[in-house]
Amino acid sequence: MNLLTVSEAQSRLIDDVGPMPVERIALADANGRTLAEDLDALRTQPPFAASAMDGYAVRAADVQSVPVRLSVIGKAPAGHAFAGQVGPGEAVRIFTGAPVPKGADTIVIQEHTEKTEDGGVLVREATPIDRYVRPAGLDFALGQVLLRAGQRLDFRTLSLAAAMNHGTVPVRRKPVVAILATGDELVPAGGDPRPDQIIASNSHGVASLVADAGGKVFDLGIATDTVEVISASIHRARDAGADVLVTLGGASVGEHDLVRDALGENDFEMAFWRIAMRPGKPLMFGNTGPMKVLGLPGNPVSSLVCSLIFLVPLIRTMLGVAKPFPHEEPAVLGADVRENNVRQDYIRATLAHDAAGRTVATPRTLQDSSLLSMMAGAEALIIRPAFAPAARAGAPCTIIRL
Repeated sequence: MNLLTVSEAQSRLIDDVGPMPVERIALADANGRTLAEDLDALRTQPPFAASAMDGYAVRAADVQSVPVRLSVIGKAPAGHAFAGQVGPGEAVRIFTGAPVPKGADTIVIQEHTEKTEDGGVLVREATPIDRYVRPAGLDFALGQVLLRAGQRLDFRTLSLAAAMNHGTVPVRRKPVVAILATGDELVPAGGDPRPDQIIASNSHGVASLVADAGGKVFDLGIATDTVEVISASIHRARDAGADVLVTLGGASVGEHDLVRDALGENDFEMAFWRIAMRPGKPLMFGNTGPMKVLGLPGNPVSSLVCSLIFLVPLIRTMLGVAKPFPHEEPAVLGADVRENNVRQDYIRATLAHDAAGRTVATPRTLQDSSLLSMMAGAEALIIRPAFAPAARAGAPCTIIRL
């Protein structure tokens, strides 16, 4: 079987993937969720001309020649508008956020004033018209579309949605991603492995990426190397309504790589298998019924890199994100790299900046796909296309930040 290019595999990955159903949730529960529909403002903000400072609302014409004494005719705290009108020689004590009274057209900040013994105010600094006045609609206007479908809600956008007067928001349902580690050699973290066993680490990294991407993790634990046990775990995922099943290991060509056999017993339809990438060649994708299946390699770094390149974009597509694939940006090499072969490389690298301000990506010393310490210390992946020629330090390159 010929190896599929990364770009072709990514295209097939999302070819027939539609967005998740819409659900409406309280704004307080919406952090990290993805909008399903555009949101327009339900009010104008600010809804009135408001004071930007504590001070006095006055007529600009009255404070051009200073010092000048004005009569204080009332007070306007935030949330309590002054009902009257400011006339010649008059002022209203005002506080930040309060509506500017009728007749007033500027704010004299309190630092430029002094109270008089008879209850008036002495203005010591001239103030031009509209100074420290926030006009109505300065931030946004009623009906203005400010948040778009596919946008992920965070501290900034949630604050904006609240100011727009949305108590609930329409979001995409979180895709349920079932994660199944396979292998007799695996023991859960914190366990007591035999001398011939290792700790199952992949599922924790993959689960973190799923959650960060906006998915909901369903941990299936570790399946031993039998078709029956793996098949039973697949049934558990389907019965739980998982939208995606991620298998870790067992999808290669060895006698103990039994995931394909177990999937075959569950009407698995394969879309592709084996990708021209390093790390991560033995990657598999397809579906069993409505559930998508992504078979990741067992090597931990391969599993994490493939999750970044395939699993995260799959989840983001299900959430309606317009640009689901990792953002690529230019950099320069911090060390020489050798020529590449048929497989596109994702080289773990650290980042720095040179004297010209350019981002410098330096490959880590060891690139073996089993080395989690090298992955944990990396800040980016250098993308080396298939058949790329050898390149010297300082040559341009493309990176994905981690």
